[in-house]
Amino acid sequence: MKIIVERAKCTGLGICESLAPEVFEVDDSGELVLLEETITEHQIADVEAAVTGCPTEALRLER
Repeated sequence: MKIIVERAKCTGLGICESLAPEVFEVDDSGELVLLEETITEHQIADVEAAVTGCPTEALRLER
């Protein structure tokens, strides 16, 4: 699976980073950095939680 970020919607709140820190990071300027674009089976649950928890709906998964 691949993570898609709609950068125009992302406000850098960091909820995704708190739910899946090995995949998401908000840098010092408030920009979302994908540490991995393609996720593994063991990361799916955390990344799905981050996608669901994003208040601006800036994240989605592409299967």
